[in-house]
Amino acid sequence: QDEMYEVEQKIVSLMQAAWRTDEIRRGPPTPQDEMRAGLSYVQEVIFDALPIYLRRLDSALHDIGMPPLPLNSSTFKFSSWMGGDRDGNPFVTASCTREVVTMARLSAMNIYFKKIEQLMFDLSMWRCTKEFEERVQKVLKRHEGYSREDIAMNRKRRNYSDFWQPIPDTQPYRVILAEIRDKLWSTRDYLQRRLDRSFSNSENVGDILSTDVYVHVEELLEPLEACYKSLCETKDEKIANGHLRDVIRQIRCFGLNLICLDIRQESERHMMAMNAITQYMGIGSYKEWDEAKKIEFLTKELEGRRPLLGNAHIEADEEAEEVLETFRAVAELTRDFPGSLGAYVISMSTCASDVLCVKLLMRECGCSDELCLRVSPLFERLDDLNNAPGVMNTLFSNKWYLNHIKGFQEVMIGYSDSGKDAGRLAAAWALYEGQEKITEVANKFDVKLTLFHGRGGTVGRGGGPSHLGILSQPPRTIDGRLRVTVQGEVIEQAFANQELAFRTFDLYSAAVALHSLEPPATADQMWRDRMAKLASDSCDEYRRIVFQDPDFIKYFNEATPAQELARLNIGSRPSKRKNNMTVTSLRAIPWIFSWTQTRFNLPVWLGVGKALKTLWDEGHGEDLRAMYRDWPFFKVTVDMLEMVLAKSEKRIAQLYEDELVDPSLHGFGKKLGSSYDEMLKMLLQVTSHDALLTNDDESLDDDGFHYQDLLKHRLDMRAPYIVPLNVLQAICLKDVRKAREEGFDSKSIPKDELDIPEVFQSVAKLNPNVNSYLSCVEDTMQITIKGIASGLQNTG
Repeated sequence: QDEMYEVEQKIVSLMQAAWRTDEIRRGPPTPQDEMRAGLSYVQEVIFDALPIYLRRLDSALHDIGMPPLPLNSSTFKFSSWMGGDRDGNPFVTASCTREVVTMARLSAMNIYFKKIEQLMFDLSMWRCTKEFEERVQKVLKRHEGYSREDIAMNRKRRNYSDFWQPIPDTQPYRVILAEIRDKLWSTRDYLQRRLDRSFSNSENVGDILSTDVYVHVEELLEPLEACYKSLCETKDEKIANGHLRDVIRQIRCFGLNLICLDIRQESERHMMAMNAITQYMGIGSYKEWDEAKKIEFLTKELEGRRPLLGNAHIEADEEAEEVLETFRAVAELTRDFPGSLGAYVISMSTCASDVLCVKLLMRECGCSDELCLRVSPLFERLDDLNNAPGVMNTLFSNKWYLNHIKGFQEVMIGYSDSGKDAGRLAAAWALYEGQEKITEVANKFDVKLTLFHGRGGTVGRGGGPSHLGILSQPPRTIDGRLRVTVQGEVIEQAFANQELAFRTFDLYSAAVALHSLEPPATADQMWRDRMAKLASDSCDEYRRIVFQDPDFIKYFNEATPAQELARLNIGSRPSKRKNNMTVTSLRAIPWIFSWTQTRFNLPVWLGVGKALKTLWDEGHGEDLRAMYRDWPFFKVTVDMLEMVLAKSEKRIAQLYEDELVDPSLHGFGKKLGSSYDEMLKMLLQVTSHDALLTNDDESLDDDGFHYQDLLKHRLDMRAPYIVPLNVLQAICLKDVRKAREEGFDSKSIPKDELDIPEVFQSVAKLNPNVNSYLSCVEDTMQITIKGIASGLQNTG
């Protein structure tokens, strides 16, 4: 009873602490803050969950008579671009990238230090191989010049948990692990000084500390694998396959940085940097050259060894100089911290010269060919996806480039901007065909291709159940290799705790293995023709409304909280690429997020209903039903549309229109409502469902539930909480906008003249930028945005 009382008091304490904590972020996070938040999932969940999961894979392999996974295998790798993604984010600079890489490496050293100390307790055995004994004697010989007291005092100053005294050769594994511990401590010390900027700018690992710190991951792995080998050869396999094997696998997976940092920048920025170089050299304006001349120039320079600039400093604008400084940082980090950087992703890639330009800029700024990052072109708009196979064919036809990549290429495909550009259905088909054709091109040149899927959390950005998404990919496009983004609230859903992490690993492993071993059948040509027709018609209708109708942008700005989202301080990156309120300038996340908040979800379904109806009216209804029944790609695409419609609520969207939209635009809103009704009707006809989220008895999970049943149950449970938040949000938006239109701000009305209850006055002080009334209303509005997003879960 006493224990129950203590638990209850603890719960009450936590609830009260949460209640009294300001739930609104008052300032935007920095890229460094985002990196720390992302690293926390690795440090607290993923790092320890992965070796346990790999042991489960070993057990599953044992059950079917197969050997365990090899010790040097890496089933999963983790990367990030928090602090590396400078596409439209002015706060991600070269110095920021240097800092987050150092932070990640320091975090890894802290974790490995604890792991090695634990291994020192575990590996107390005296028996080892002769080869290992010779290794131990070499270590002890290096300590002969120091007294026992000196060694003990030095280790005590370092605050080691135990084993301060010199370790005798009767504990051989502890001797080796103690040396690893010392080197990890020195590495931590160096990284901390580097992070504190208490080192000379001319210092680097290779110059001053190469014997005292870990630079390459193999330096840490080699002695641990020697311990493993010695234990196995002396009949102590059970010990070797315990904690020691887990640590070796963790180091194999996470390296010396926990996560590799990808760098991302827009192709136009690279073009302008190269333009500054060619103009300085007096050979013309690079940006005005045609594609053939660009490729000729870039290839000639890459094939030669002559530097373009040498030590010369060119006069470039601020943006071009930052691009060049980023490449200098890349060269520095690949030299000092090998393995800390992953891919260089080029957003808005359109042509082969985009890739060659980045390769030349890397070399020009100090990257050797051996340490040069792999370059991943990102094709994200509809035309770019359609042109991607031709771009890759041009690249692979370039002899220098084909030799340089040594048979491996990564290509990123974007789900977000393609959906914003063409609508979800047209984007889905372009992604499907693009993967097929890029894979064909890679196979033609005998290049192993890894497709990097840039999926967001919501269906409008390519989200949805991961295993279904993988299984619906075109045949022979995965082949055992898959790279995918996990973003936003999906990180929490996938890795919030160990059991969720196990489930995530399971889903990805099973789906990749199944797709690779038993690829889905190639779609019938008639189905492909039907799908191409659907994609074309839906794209035309989507673009006609979104980009050509002059009423759309006005309706969008008034009917959604798009203008207010920028005040949320969700991330470090601005919500718009350029300072104008158009759909083109708006980023995909706020574009999707805005429509999700109003429960209309327009970007996902707009144009699809009309396209389906056209095909149906032409007499192809049974073809559509057969496609839904027997083609995994089409079924998953339609199921995701159905899920989005189930999360939509037209009456709520109508409330936003009634409260917020100018009456002159209500006619336009009525047309959108009719399109929604058409979409709903056609989806039910194609699926043969009586209502949304009804199903047959197929695709049940182990407990006998269909995922659509579970989703429907969850939505029904959340509806009583989400709907009032929508109503409150619409009211707050109306009040805030009215107040701003009338000049009702902190400058015009003193706070003490407002009739606000004292309890609200105290809360309003948390928001110092406006008067008490607007403070309360704006904070309430922001809380409703967060509440609706949490309730709907996959919001963007």
